[in-house]
Amino acid sequence: MQQINLTLGTAGHIDHGKTALVKCLTGCETDRLKEEKERGMSIELGFAPCRIADMQVGIVDVPGHENFIKTMVAGATGMDAVILVVAADDGVMPQTREHLEILTLLGIRQGIVALTKIDRIPAEQRDGVAAEVGRFLHGTFLDGAPVLPVSNITGEGFDRFLESLWAMVRAIQPKRLDGIFRLPLERAFSVQGYGTVLAGIPLAGSARAGDEVVLLPQNLAGRIRRIEVYGQESDVVRAGQCAAINVGHWDHRLIHRGDTLTLPRCFSPQEWYVCSARLLPREKLRLKSGAEVRFHTGTSDVAAMFYPLKGNAMEGGAEGLIQVRTKTPLVAGPGDPFLLRTSSPVRTIGGGRIVEATDRRLKGSRPHVFADLQERAEAVGDEGRFVEYCVRRAERLAVDEPALVFRTKIPARRVQANIVDLIGRGLVVALPSKLFVHRDTLAEAVNRLVDEVRNFHQQSPEHLGLPVERLRQSSGMEKEVFDGLLAHAIRTGRLIERNQCLALPEHRTTFQEEDAKAVETIESLVREKEFAPPGIDEIIRQTGGSLEKTRTLIGLLRERGALVQVEEGLWFHRQAVEHAREILMAHFQKEGRLESVQFKYLLNTTRKYALPLLDYLDWLGATRRVGNTRYPRETPPGRKIGG
Repeated sequence: MQQINLTLGTAGHIDHGKTALVKCLTGCETDRLKEEKERGMSIELGFAPCRIADMQVGIVDVPGHENFIKTMVAGATGMDAVILVVAADDGVMPQTREHLEILTLLGIRQGIVALTKIDRIPAEQRDGVAAEVGRFLHGTFLDGAPVLPVSNITGEGFDRFLESLWAMVRAIQPKRLDGIFRLPLERAFSVQGYGTVLAGIPLAGSARAGDEVVLLPQNLAGRIRRIEVYGQESDVVRAGQCAAINVGHWDHRLIHRGDTLTLPRCFSPQEWYVCSARLLPREKLRLKSGAEVRFHTGTSDVAAMFYPLKGNAMEGGAEGLIQVRTKTPLVAGPGDPFLLRTSSPVRTIGGGRIVEATDRRLKGSRPHVFADLQERAEAVGDEGRFVEYCVRRAERLAVDEPALVFRTKIPARRVQANIVDLIGRGLVVALPSKLFVHRDTLAEAVNRLVDEVRNFHQQSPEHLGLPVERLRQSSGMEKEVFDGLLAHAIRTGRLIERNQCLALPEHRTTFQEEDAKAVETIESLVREKEFAPPGIDEIIRQTGGSLEKTRTLIGLLRERGALVQVEEGLWFHRQAVEHAREILMAHFQKEGRLESVQFKYLLNTTRKYALPLLDYLDWLGATRRVGNTRYPRETPPGRKIGG
């Protein structure tokens, strides 16, 4: 028999025969509590396997009493389709209406209607009752659904009911299994010899025995020991299957309905959620900003504060973006359905889809904030659009794959596929360090860098360019993001790098006439006195400049790579350093080693100049020092002269 990862559910008013119908279909008694048996009413959710033809699906039976609506909601979250149960002798009742509203708000779109207890009314009245139910369903997602008369006592009508049920099951698309495994808990209990068992219906993904998992919000890490699906041991649990998962060592008394079992590093409990909401069209329904509501999502039921993102209130029948702040953190993902209920009187007033968690309250009155939230809400329903949105709105401008997985709640493999598609369409650009940036963000960021370099040229035309580190600090970007954007700017020809300075390709250094002469004189002096270059005092005497001006001009020559500082106050011309290295390499080829004292003789200079220059060649990677002896370095570090 093939197990299909689908869960059907019952819905309807108390005492309309939901539990009896499930027993007829499955042979299972879903009322397991003593109180349920004594009172003859469902209080908790009941789960049972249901065989239809050669397939097996799950059924969740929900309580129908108005006092247990929150339990009904917890069960409805896992449904793929519904069997709406209406008793023929009662007809449509208050919880029939409320359950249908809840199912509609949760996004359930498929179902059939069981008209039960037909044995209690005359046969000639059945068509009239069925027609009345059909009129009630007009305009709902069950409009046109078959209304199937059955008797849980005599079995009358079950052949046709099973045919319709089978047709509905075949039409349902099972949940995707390549999502991130997430199981909102219905309950937790302890089994002697096994330890803690967690029960519920996974919303997404799949998990296997031995997989690492985490329980939120407690942040308990563990590993799956054993799995049961539909009461039978299984190696794997899939989204949409009624399951019990044994994790062993956790204390079941610390685990509650609404907690979430999921994969490590994929979810975190949050308090603020942006949602796309619709209020039911009820008279006198008006929710003011800051109103307290009950917020249901997954199997959670928490108190929350309601904040419309446009205006100070929402009227019955209105749709729009809202933000809620839950009194206790909960786990939810983009696209998850939710319900809103009032606390007093207790009633369902609205629902919709979660857009995304946020870290704070947002000001919807600001046009750019509201426009961004609208775009975000529209993108959530389309996986490719949402990945693109998250890349474009990356807080640090660029984003890596793990961050995308965490934000979108889409598995890595599907994130990768979407990124490849977006790169192919030219919407996203791959940077070094495995970062991705949106083309619009990239263009804006590179333009800012180019503008800053251009402004520097205008203010300091004598400089070769803006030092790389100075631009990085002023940009405020993280180093790996800055490096990636800069690499792109250089690769595309927007900027060029010269001696650790950034410039526009067309930039040429310009000096005032007096400075240009002084620069030429300084460079000539240092170049001519190759291995015994002048100090700053001698340069000042030769040029007649001030100390401050001379230091500035020497700095410009260093920036251009003409002069190389080997220690404080000692500069050699670049050509001299290159010549010294050539002399040293020639000596190594002949002798294989160099005693430090020999170097001044090779250069025909004094110790004052030779030893600092030799130390610089050590740093450059030309030599390896052992005591006072130098050897050629086999693997130079790749440093450049003047670097």
